[in-house]
Amino acid sequence: MSSKQDFGSTNIDIIGGLALLGATVVALVWANSPWADSYASLWSTHLTIGWGSWAITEDLAHWVNDALMAIFFFVVGIEIKQELVLGQLSRVKDAMLPVAAALGGVIVPASIFFVINRGGAGQHGWGIPMATDIAFAMGLVALAGRLVPPALKVTLLALAVVDDIVAILVIALFYGSGVSIPWLAFAVVALGAVHLMKRMGVTPIPYYVVVGTIVWYATYRSGVHATIAGVAIGLLTPVETPEGHDAVITREDFEIVDETSVAQRLENRLTPFTSFVVIPLFALANAGIALNEKSLSAAASSKVAIGIFVGLAVGKVTGITGTVAILVKSGLAELPKGLTMAHIAAMGVAAGIGFTVSIFITGLAFDHPAMVVEAKTAILFASLVSALLGLAMFWLVDRRTASQPGRSKS
Repeated sequence: MSSKQDFGSTNIDIIGGLALLGATVVALVWANSPWADSYASLWSTHLTIGWGSWAITEDLAHWVNDALMAIFFFVVGIEIKQELVLGQLSRVKDAMLPVAAALGGVIVPASIFFVINRGGAGQHGWGIPMATDIAFAMGLVALAGRLVPPALKVTLLALAVVDDIVAILVIALFYGSGVSIPWLAFAVVALGAVHLMKRMGVTPIPYYVVVGTIVWYATYRSGVHATIAGVAIGLLTPVETPEGHDAVITREDFEIVDETSVAQRLENRLTPFTSFVVIPLFALANAGIALNEKSLSAAASSKVAIGIFVGLAVGKVTGITGTVAILVKSGLAELPKGLTMAHIAAMGVAAGIGFTVSIFITGLAFDHPAMVVEAKTAILFASLVSALLGLAMFWLVDRRTASQPGRSKS
């Protein structure tokens, strides 16, 4: 998913990526230890919040996936809005290449999975290999440091935003349960209140928190996945600086300290929380799968697992690189200054790291426990392969371009 593009984002990317990796390792070790039963018992513990007919009872894993992940998707919605209004995606010429690349990187993996699983029990999981885990991908880019040109980081971020948009649409349209029209209408009315607050220039954050909670509850009751509420509110959050105020950036820490938009203030406050708490908790709750001879053998012969692995590890780079090559050769788009097709290929490989949203969609697509384990196993291995190959390709491309005359380091 997208990451905040400011002077402190590199540290957030690295530490957030390490926190996500650490939580994943803990979940895997725990689920494969003598205390595996306690792992399953913890996340199946039920918790009730609310009272009377308004109460919601879910196990802890679902509270993480439905409630905490709504905050994560809210930040994603804000980042999408900022890119569309103020960022690279606000300019048609600059947006064409990352938009097309992202679509290629979505369509090809989904098509590969669908062809492999067509007519089978796992066919509904075609959305799983579509998503790039931007937390891991940007963390990998941050760790690679000077090996990755700034222009490639910007392109990857823009691509990830489009990737997010497509993934959100897929979740909303294809992975919901039976829809309750009255509750959905209530959610839409509450969203209208958010829009009205924006038009009236309301800036105190607590007002948005209260109305946002109402939107989440109504969306949850409607049967549409509750995380969509987070995205919708994020897209409605004002990104413009309040009229009559200028943002002041200090030289000491490069942080906006005066009047800023509601979106910027919320993103500044919530990004560390989602990076260091929400996403690691999601990994801890969902990545704990048994990796033994039986499960690995089942995954190796599973069409679902094969479709996911090939879709992520091969389909992503093929779709992204192939689409960009067609656009460049046809003259419809140009590569950003300082980038080559080798850079795009390396980015495409890194985009095969599909973890958070891929695992998220797995939980929506499949009910059968064995199929869920096979899918998660494939996601883990495909992401590992993509990360290692991506890092190796960044290094090889850097060495290749460093030997070219006139090349300057950024």
